[in-house]
Amino acid sequence: MSSPKTPSIANLSRRRFLQGAAATTGGLVLGFYLPGRKTAYADTQSETGRLNGYVQIDPQGGVTVTLVHAEMGQGVHTSLPMIVAEELEADWQTIKVIKAPGEKPGPIAGAASGTGGSRSIRGQFDVLSQVGASAREMLCQAAANSWGIPLVDCIARNGTVQAGDKIAPYGDLAVAAALLAVPENVVLKAREDWTLMGQPTKRLDARIKVTGEAVFGVDVVLDDMLVGTVQQCPVWGGTLTSVDPAPAMAVSGVETVLTTDTSIIVIGSGYWPAKKGLEALSPDWDFGEGVANNSQIVSQKLDEVLNGKSVLVTDEGNVAQANKFVSNSLEATYEVPFLHQATMEPMNATAWVHDGKIEVWAPVQSAGRERFTIAEEFGVSEDDVTVHVTFLGGGFGRRSSIDFIRPAIIASKQTDRPVKVIWSREEDMAHGLMRPVAKGRFKAGLNGPGQLVSWDSRLAVPSISQQLAPERVSNGFDPVSVYGADDLPYNIPHKRLRYAMPDMGVPLGFWRSVPHSYTAFFVESFLDEVAHKTKTDPFVLREQLLAGKGRQLLLLERLKHESDWTQKAEKGHFRGMAFHECFGSMIGQVLELSLQDDTAFRIERVTAVVDCGAAINPLTIEAQIEGGIIYALTAAMFGRIDVAEGRAVQQNFDTYEMVKMGQVPPVDVHILENGPIGGIGEPGVPPLAPALTSALYAATGIRHRKLPLIDAGLTLLGRPYSH
Repeated sequence: MSSPKTPSIANLSRRRFLQGAAATTGGLVLGFYLPGRKTAYADTQSETGRLNGYVQIDPQGGVTVTLVHAEMGQGVHTSLPMIVAEELEADWQTIKVIKAPGEKPGPIAGAASGTGGSRSIRGQFDVLSQVGASAREMLCQAAANSWGIPLVDCIARNGTVQAGDKIAPYGDLAVAAALLAVPENVVLKAREDWTLMGQPTKRLDARIKVTGEAVFGVDVVLDDMLVGTVQQCPVWGGTLTSVDPAPAMAVSGVETVLTTDTSIIVIGSGYWPAKKGLEALSPDWDFGEGVANNSQIVSQKLDEVLNGKSVLVTDEGNVAQANKFVSNSLEATYEVPFLHQATMEPMNATAWVHDGKIEVWAPVQSAGRERFTIAEEFGVSEDDVTVHVTFLGGGFGRRSSIDFIRPAIIASKQTDRPVKVIWSREEDMAHGLMRPVAKGRFKAGLNGPGQLVSWDSRLAVPSISQQLAPERVSNGFDPVSVYGADDLPYNIPHKRLRYAMPDMGVPLGFWRSVPHSYTAFFVESFLDEVAHKTKTDPFVLREQLLAGKGRQLLLLERLKHESDWTQKAEKGHFRGMAFHECFGSMIGQVLELSLQDDTAFRIERVTAVVDCGAAINPLTIEAQIEGGIIYALTAAMFGRIDVAEGRAVQQNFDTYEMVKMGQVPPVDVHILENGPIGGIGEPGVPPLAPALTSALYAATGIRHRKLPLIDAGLTLLGRPYSH
């Protein structure tokens, strides 16, 4: 495959020449920017800012892909290199992955450099394809020049360039290729010509994680490093009045006790001495007005704003007029609690403040944003801040804030030594950034079976953006809060959505699938209620409302088939289904359960069909959907953070319960590829809760509109053990 525009070395600019000369010891190096512009790696001082990744082919033929995106278990350090390797025609066995260099700061702040929102593949597919194809063309041109033949006669294949009986491995061509101009136009492979992408591919990081070689944030060790832990005022918004450090200093291994306006940091030779030292203290706190806050007040505020003034978000057709002519109506209200991300790796960061510079080693999702925020908060140039991104032991949105990095920087600054600060589980759950509570009221105007004429909805949700990105909020409206409810895929002639934004006095943050975790529960649960009210099969109702939308209908048809929906369920088994679109993908799930009695049930299986446009690595997709379902099942059954006396009630896994292995059902994942590339890390979460509650309604006739289900007295049974 060749480019329509043949690269030429006839008119090398000085910059290109320097690039080639610099590359003679390192082979071919191509860098790229997140916006999609590619350039030579040597061109780091151009007006476009720093490179955030590059591909290097060394003289030995090894291929190294450097990525800005964090690996937090979602598999991007395999799927993203697959894109490069596909276009490069590389030998997959030669691929290595490293994280983007933290020592090259620049104007990549905010979402562009973050890992979240299921953006990695969506955001990087085009640029990684281009850089892989460009490198391939340059290698082919180098071979053509060496052999004195036309470029069109050269074919790249499995890490070599071939022409007739001639063959040259990439390593032999890398230095010569580095002297060539980067081609302006390259031809990318058609999807049907992919040989690596679309194939189930084992993860590149699996071995080092199994052997323990992988370095997570909590594994970081630096010379002369101290280890600390932190305690903040138990009440959100409270401050520290005073503390006597003597009891902590009496603990063997404790080095010092530091304080801020709101926290205490105890530093020692290791985590255990620091923890014991912190436990020995008896601080005096000023709890402030926040101490009066509790779950009852939160619930009352939700009701007040749900019934009060609101912002009109969507208004299509004429809901009020349409409702005058409907023959029937339906109304329901749904509610979900605060949730914590509960990452397995404790929150931690290591900092070293020296020579006017700040270096951080941490499991962060947004290195660019953290760099910018650290520089601003601690009064240094962004050029003097380096964030080294480690592996993440789970993210789910929790690691996209500076809050867990701040204590380590403060500690290092005060001690003039590298300091790792590890948060206890209790401290993280007490001071994490919660998924907001949310309440929604829905009204439908109906005219006979399947005739959904009007849809009138109202949401009350505290704003994550108000706390983390206030520029997104305008006139009392946070668009992030209503994603999944504001642009329904269903053809309903008259639709209206109103939104109210209460302030709950609770720190908020991102949580896997963010607003879709509650809007899908609200919307799909209510649609199931409409189906039962109109005596319409839930699939049939959705097919009617999605008439003319081929991609959605194909997914529903596949889901119906794979779940055996049209076949009578086994005696004592009951099914529920849900469909949702988010993060550029669409997904449907059918959950089948069996009852032991009216309050105890077992989930027999979950069938999921996802259309993410293109399956780069099917193994990653399956794992992400399975993981999303387990995560969502935990939340639907057990997840809640209650508020009492201005603080979180649940503070460890004894009260913030997780689904156990024996309770996890078999999950069948089926992949469709009928559209543009979508995200996959989060879409598995939203449909689970409505599919579960719909199946419970089919089984018991009781409609559960409030989560978690354990509060309704329900018990999730484990599966019988079998060898």
